[in-house]
Amino acid sequence: MKYKILLLEDDMMLSETVAEHLQKEGYEVVSVYDGESAIDILYEKSFDLLLLDVKVPALNGFEVLKEYRERKSGAPAIFITSLNSIEDLERGFGSGADDYIKKPFELKELSIRVKSLLKRGFLKKATQNIELKDGLIFDLESSMLKSGDKEIKIQDKEMRLLKIFLKKRGEVVTHEEIRNSLWDFDEE
Repeated sequence: MKYKILLLEDDMMLSETVAEHLQKEGYEVVSVYDGESAIDILYEKSFDLLLLDVKVPALNGFEVLKEYRERKSGAPAIFITSLNSIEDLERGFGSGADDYIKKPFELKELSIRVKSLLKRGFLKKATQNIELKDGLIFDLESSMLKSGDKEIKIQDKEMRLLKIFLKKRGEVVTHEEIRNSLWDFDEE
C-alpha cells in the first residue's frame, strides 16, 4: 500500500519538484494550488500526510489545517513555508501541525521528515508488529497480516479498515470516519 500525500503549494515549479521527488520515493502525491481546493479534496479523499504551504490563494495553509483538524482528522501535517518568525511557528503548531520546514529546504530533509511522521502516523504508541487473536500479527510497516511465516492477503479497503480499528483501539469509530478513510468521493 502506497502512502497518500496531499501537497498544497501554489508555486507550480516547487510543487512539481516536490511531487516528483516524493513519487520517486514511492509515495502517491496529489497536488493542489489553493486552500479551497485543498479543503475540497480533503472532504473527498483520505490522506496519510499533508504538506501545506501557508501563503496560498483563497484559504491559507493555517486555515486549511485548522478546519481539517476540527473534523478530528488525524493525518500528520508539515508546513512548508517562507514564514520564519517565532509567531508564525507558534501559529503553525497551534493550528495542528506536526512539523514545520522553512523555505528554502533540501528535498532530502523533507524526505526524512515525511518518513519519520509516516512511521509513527497511524499508531503513535504502537510497535511495528501488533499481535491480534489466534496468532495473527499485523505488520504496520508493510501493512501485511501474518499467521506465523505465512502472509494473509487482504484487500485494500479491509487493510484500511483494520488500520482504523487499530489506530482507535478502545474508542468509538464513527461511520463518517470510516467512510472518509475508506472511500474516495467518487466511489459508491
